[in-house]
Amino acid sequence: MSAALEPVPTREDLRYVLAHSAAPGRTAVVMTMGALHEGHATLIRAARSHVGPEGFVVVTVFVNPLQFGAGEDLDRYPRTLDADLALAKRSGANAVFAPSADEVYPGGEPQVRITAGPMGERLEGASRPGHFDGMLTVVAKLLHLTGPDVAFFGQKDAQQLALIRRMARDLNFPVEIVGVPTVREEDGLALSSRNRYLAPGERRTALALSRALFAARDRLIALEALHARALAQGAPTTPARVAALAGLGEARAAADAHAVE
Repeated sequence: MSAALEPVPTREDLRYVLAHSAAPGRTAVVMTMGALHEGHATLIRAARSHVGPEGFVVVTVFVNPLQFGAGEDLDRYPRTLDADLALAKRSGANAVFAPSADEVYPGGEPQVRITAGPMGERLEGASRPGHFDGMLTVVAKLLHLTGPDVAFFGQKDAQQLALIRRMARDLNFPVEIVGVPTVREEDGLALSSRNRYLAPGERRTALALSRALFAARDRLIALEALHARALAQGAPTTPARVAALAGLGEARAAADAHAVE
């Protein structure tokens, strides 16, 4: 097995690596906070596939203090750089930029930051004030430092992805933002570096979210199918009619499930 990549620790080192890259194709970046798992590997493989064998794939590993609030897990966030380097290389990365906080924020926290605006104040942002400002600030810095043609982010962090896309559009970043579908564990829980924190009971509770989302998706698919069938048969398509058809479909599905049991 080939040796793992060596980390690129400074901005100067990164500039040298990018300037002397033998890859003549496009450059892609995958930004992470480390503790890499199969979800990250999927992002790196997607980046490699997108830019092809002649492209250059940079993975960043940086635990960004700006996006951790008071009482959050900055100090105990898992740091597994050696394993990260090995996974990054297996998945197709050419370089891993792994700077320190002082390297990214020389002189301390930046005086000027990106603000997420109203989009960052709702949903997750409502309970984590300032989180998305810190996230966008580091993403902007890393985009400037790596200079990619395309950047890959997971759809698991949907609000984060939406904000990054909006920032790139509003501030005219010359980069394509690509979202990659969520990778899940066998029980349906989305892969996350923080899953290791969950006790068995907490994990069962966490699964309620994905199960609810899948149930909502299946209900929507069933409603659309019944609506299309009603249109094809020339039946009235009033809301009451659609609701009645949906109830019939659900009752039939429940009966089928009961029969299987």
